[in-house]
Amino acid sequence: MSENPEAPNSAAQGDVDFVGVDDGSPANKCPAVLVVPGTGDILQVGRRVTDPGTLAQLARHTSIADDEVAIWTPANLKPSLLEALTGAYEPGQTGPGEPAFEDLLAATERSVVHLEARDTYDATDPAFVQWQQDGDTTYPWDAWIDLVGGTVARGVRFRRLRIVSEPISDYIRWEHAISYGNLKAGEELRWLPRHLAYDLPHPVADFFMYDHRLIAYNFTAGDGTDTGRMEYVADPRKILPIVGMYEMLWERAIPHADYTPS
Repeated sequence: MSENPEAPNSAAQGDVDFVGVDDGSPANKCPAVLVVPGTGDILQVGRRVTDPGTLAQLARHTSIADDEVAIWTPANLKPSLLEALTGAYEPGQTGPGEPAFEDLLAATERSVVHLEARDTYDATDPAFVQWQQDGDTTYPWDAWIDLVGGTVARGVRFRRLRIVSEPISDYIRWEHAISYGNLKAGEELRWLPRHLAYDLPHPVADFFMYDHRLIAYNFTAGDGTDTGRMEYVADPRKILPIVGMYEMLWERAIPHADYTPS
């Protein structure tokens, strides 16, 4: 039980030194061990323990206050914890940061699924503006085709599902017109009109899901622009319902070759 009300804010006055990360979790770069310079306080990032049996065992030895959580730490982080405790780490070193999309794809072995459920995204995209002016469907797909195409070539299945309102928005009409790039990259693409999906549950945010073990949610502002905020979920209990939702939506959706925008 915590008796130091200042502990949660102990890193507020300075930088935090990175000590180590779980090498067995390349996708989301977590768990991790860090140290607060000056105080020597140790910070840990990891999966919260929620299993009732494990929590019951912990309760035999200590209490967990309302502002505390039990954190699971993998055995391979013991050396990093030892470095943090003894000060044997390199001060000022930084960690890998938030994973890049390329890193997540590289760590994927079997499948990627993507859900897009908005009717508009960034309307300032130069290619979209150009299309509005003259119908030009040219789009710089080369980097995407190389990245995703390479992923698909090594056996990863890549599915994209777009839930759309009909009549479709100009943005969605443009996306449909340039989807040749998605197909060339090896994506499986389906479209699901909302009136065909009204009775099916689905998340309220777009996401990528990797190997059914990590979901990366991204959040879009009201005008369709990307906020840059991401939330990563690796808890199997929170992933399993999303897997079921996606498969129900995918089954009802229309393959790209058969979908004519209205």
